[in-house]
Amino acid sequence: DARPVLRDITLRAERGEMIALVGPTGAGKSTLVNLLPAFYEIDAGRITIDGQDISSVSLDSLRRHIAMVSQEAFLFNGTIRENIQYGELDATEENIHAAAKAANCHEFIIGLPDGYDSRVGERGVKLSVGEKQRVSVARALLANAPILILDEATASVDTATERLIQQALERLMEGRTTFVIAHRLSTVRNADQILVLNHGEIIERGTHRELIESDGLYAKLARIQNTTFIEESFEKLEV
Repeated sequence: DARPVLRDITLRAERGEMIALVGPTGAGKSTLVNLLPAFYEIDAGRITIDGQDISSVSLDSLRRHIAMVSQEAFLFNGTIRENIQYGELDATEENIHAAAKAANCHEFIIGLPDGYDSRVGERGVKLSVGEKQRVSVARALLANAPILILDEATASVDTATERLIQQALERLMEGRTTFVIAHRLSTVRNADQILVLNHGEIIERGTHRELIESDGLYAKLARIQNTTFIEESFEKLEV
């Protein structure tokens, strides 16, 4: 099937901006952000970072400048220390602990029988969802990449854990150019740009206030959403 997944996508992100992507399931949000680290090759157009076409640099160099935190935190079967240190292999113990503290996971780690030497099991099975998420944030903090891709962590965690994850993510986003696939409207209110995607196209863009005032799809979405997820709200609108 050679149908284009994304069409007529044009966007510019300034250094340090937060760009939020919202839209129904299958709108192309993940595809769009996955083009930045070149997980997919583009058929047309170009993507530049600081004016340099990403196709002209090595994958290793490109990906060193981009950190990702996804909904499904990926941990490999090793120790907590190894999983965090993967963000920067030359990191000192002091750096690792500082990243863990900023990610709100140092406390639970030192409470484990083997502390940072505790093994996480296959795909982090020995840790809770919230613990895995915070370890992956610590790894991203340690990587210290200028560009961050965030598939918002909305896994089923309790309110206290969600607050810890949110605090950690806010620290991680500081000073970085961040692309957020947003699942809750509360996340996007402070975004510098909100891109509303549907069927592989950007159908609206602007700040939260601008989009509310333009009274389009996003504004309708804002009116029906309380604590439900954005995707569910789109489905209710039957876009």
